[in-house]
Amino acid sequence: MAEFVINQEVRTETPTVEVTLTANNALPLGRHTFRLVVVDDSGNSSIPDEVIVIVADTENPTAVLNAPRSVNFATSFNLDGSRSFDAGGGRVVAYQWTYMGQP
Repeated sequence: MAEFVINQEVRTETPTVEVTLTANNALPLGRHTFRLVVVDDSGNSSIPDEVIVIVADTENPTAVLNAPRSVNFATSFNLDGSRSFDAGGGRVVAYQWTYMGQP
């Protein structure tokens, strides 16, 4: 396990490392570049190899719809989706409203 900080090397003696992330130190959505340099027992360093890891929002957002329980006949009212959220790291950017008729 290792906590990576931009442009700071993490040195291990094993060929694998876990990029340790939590909700408090998550990588933002998008592309992230990681670099590997290996060193042999004579102290010789390799040419760096790099990989791009894409952090993607793969969770569906959650719609939360608030509305009055009853309204007077022929009276306008508001539907409110402002409490909707995306726990996958994204943000809600559109609301699609559909009247479904009477149950």
